[in-house]
Amino acid sequence: MKFNKKSLVRGTTLTLIFSFLFLGSADAGNWVWQNPTPSMVWGSSGSDVFGVGWSGTILHYDGNAWTRMASGTTEYLIGVWGSSGSDVFAVGSSGTILHYNGSTWTPMVSGTANNLTGVWGSSGSDVFAVGDGGTILHYNGSTWRPMVSGTVNNLTGVWGSSGSDVFAVGWSGTILHYDGNAWIRMASGTTKQLNGVWGSSGSNVFAVGPQGTILHYNGSTWIPLDSGEGISLSGVWGS
Repeated sequence: MKFNKKSLVRGTTLTLIFSFLFLGSADAGNWVWQNPTPSMVWGSSGSDVFGVGWSGTILHYDGNAWTRMASGTTEYLIGVWGSSGSDVFAVGSSGTILHYNGSTWTPMVSGTANNLTGVWGSSGSDVFAVGDGGTILHYNGSTWRPMVSGTVNNLTGVWGSSGSDVFAVGWSGTILHYDGNAWIRMASGTTKQLNGVWGSSGSNVFAVGPQGTILHYNGSTWIPLDSGEGISLSGVWGS
């Protein structure tokens, strides 16, 4: 299976977007540079988007303009996800976790000093964060607790179709799967660093990495796809 040499790839039922570096917002059909540039974005709608980045940067887009939010930290923020526009989590360096309740960002106790690089949840009381040294944390609505990942490799991204069907990716081709009971390592077929993961279902999952690496999971096996590109891919998302 070969993808078109574009960052936007259209199939019969699925549109995939592979990110190289988030540069800005679409304004009248044109991409506009943002300063500072966020490292990751998430939104509840096209007029409620959050971007996070260096030096504690958090930006919010209301459909018209990006504005800076007070984060209360200078740590590098790397990942962001929410269950709604008033229940958003941001993670970053030195174990930083912030929570937004619709009006204010406040720090949370993560229990780790490791860098956290990705966050995803099935709900606001079932949230997973991943990071350096194989760190995986789970939030149950009141407390963040460590999980046994079975790896010491740095983890870079996390996504799931439900709280009992979660995928985490990272260095050295690491792919882990959580079935609701334990994290189990999957055969990825690569030793390259994997930077991002997303799926439309538990049997249609994509992972991306350097040198145009794209892997696809069909529910039983991870298979490499030809991206036609040699540049590093840092994220993936689809509709």
